[in-house]
Amino acid sequence: MQELSINQMLKGLKEHNYVADRALGIALFLCLRLHKPLFLEGEAGVGKTEVAKVLAGLLGCRLIRLQCYEGLDISSAVYEWNYSYQMLEIRLLEATSENSKSLGRAPDLFSSRFLLKRPLLEAIDHKEDQAPVLLIDELDRADEEFEAYLLELLSDFQISIPEMGTIQAQNPPIVIVTSNRTREVHDALKRRCLYHWIDYPSFEKELAIVRVRCPSASQKLASQAVRFVQELRKQEIFKVPGIAETLDWVKALVTLKQLSITQDTTDETLGLILKYQDDMDLVRGEMVGKILKKTLVSPK
Repeated sequence: MQELSINQMLKGLKEHNYVADRALGIALFLCLRLHKPLFLEGEAGVGKTEVAKVLAGLLGCRLIRLQCYEGLDISSAVYEWNYSYQMLEIRLLEATSENSKSLGRAPDLFSSRFLLKRPLLEAIDHKEDQAPVLLIDELDRADEEFEAYLLELLSDFQISIPEMGTIQAQNPPIVIVTSNRTREVHDALKRRCLYHWIDYPSFEKELAIVRVRCPSASQKLASQAVRFVQELRKQEIFKVPGIAETLDWVKALVTLKQLSITQDTTDETLGLILKYQDDMDLVRGEMVGKILKKTLVSPK
């Protein structure tokens, strides 16, 4: 594994177009040096998933992503047996036995050649010299039973398969776990990880992110858009926009050849910032005008 200092980590993140503060750089540095999973928590759209993607690019290794959802089970996340292949093997051996008028050998149906690796097992039993980055994304969406299953993996980097035994990682993956905090993740899992909270950025940081990720946007447009979104987050809406929404909006404004934001343009493109109709109905019109006026942007 490539040894990076904290400053090299921060520089590498910046070179891969990720604007990070020193605290995140230290968390990633310790994740690599201490070989402990990193648990990233924060609101949706603040850049948690992007951390794992950028880290994989920075280290030059493979990214293995497990997207969590309600009902996620072992067969989808860890492994399952290739039943079709097993049945084919049984029929083939039966045909061979009949032709040779002998009982034939008993098939070993639970060996590695019948095993279908899903993301978690693939990360533990990988064959690369460079350990992959394993992203367990939005863990809070999965059931608590699945969360409990992860304890063995995050503690000992091993997976138990009843038919085969325990598979231990020879070169443990770099594990990044994310949560949008739609529910509390159990303390037992958090204790096995380093923890870092990613908050909504300050105006200066978000503007820097926009300038890096949307270089075609003018300084004026980027500044106005960020100020608007920053003020919008203070309003009583159901779902406040994240950095991802800010970036989408700025890219759209550039595509529409806007040099600055106006009330009409903002009203027409609210769907890029807000994702609920009730929020759009609340903000569109009068509130947009008030926010534009408050953020020193001419509404017209």
